[in-house]
Amino acid sequence: MPRRDDMAEYTRLLQAEILDDLDEELEMELDDRRLDPDDGDGVEGSQLPRSRYFRELLRLQAELVRLQDWVVHRKLKVVVLFEGRDAAGKGGAIKRITQRLNPRICRVAALPAPSERERTQWYFQRYVPHLPAGGEIVLFDRSWYNRAGVERVMGFCTAEELEEFFRSVPEFEKMLVRSGIILIKYWFSIADDQQHSRFQMRIHDPLKQWKLSPMDLESRRRWEAYTKAKEEMLERTHIPEAPWWVVDGNDKKRARLNCIHHLLCQVPYEEVDHESITLPAREHHPDYLRHPVPADMYVPEVY
Repeated sequence: MPRRDDMAEYTRLLQAEILDDLDEELEMELDDRRLDPDDGDGVEGSQLPRSRYFRELLRLQAELVRLQDWVVHRKLKVVVLFEGRDAAGKGGAIKRITQRLNPRICRVAALPAPSERERTQWYFQRYVPHLPAGGEIVLFDRSWYNRAGVERVMGFCTAEELEEFFRSVPEFEKMLVRSGIILIKYWFSIADDQQHSRFQMRIHDPLKQWKLSPMDLESRRRWEAYTKAKEEMLERTHIPEAPWWVVDGNDKKRARLNCIHHLLCQVPYEEVDHESITLPAREHHPDYLRHPVPADMYVPEVY
């Protein structure tokens, strides 16, 4: 049995670790809020009170850890697609989902533009290597639906290639589901004025200007074309085996919580029993001598 003094020290260290975790999330929230004057402590009908947001987020993240255990235990294969307009909140939701999870189990696939070689391949070919094995979760930050969105609107594919995509994607997804993959598809929706506001904040934020590519700016100009593309995409690829779920992204905090809550409901899971862990005693050898590290090898302690 640990001594009372030891237990007190363990408790203190545990509390410090919890606070450190909270600081990590707070840092992310402060980064989101730096140039967003409307994202305050909470306004009725608009923003969640911050205390409730943090409480619910941490509770849902704890459930995600339990889901992760279940996925590993049952060797499940889970694929989650995140699609939506630029600045709709996909990245923020993905960050909060993965924040407490094991990156070896839950990973993000964010593919760049296809290479010249990939453009000559079967369209879905470059996505297949990123699909999960048993006991893995893969979150696609944009997916094969690029063809129905950016490629279509920007003219990167022909009308024949687009039509072939619409013919093929339901069969492709049915095949994935038949193979045992749990496929969940989210579309993050955002209003015109809300996207405009978020783009303006990125323009004036030196830490976020990298998020605005020339393609993003062009997508803003072609808002209506993207709307038509989205409507046809949802209509033609909303299938029973892999339906679309629309997330209202106008309130970032609510969108994250609603998305995580819904994701947890899509994969029935149970608590996995774990054997109790006992830290083994460290071996001590009388001939062991720890050599000193030269002072000039240490990172300067500026802080």
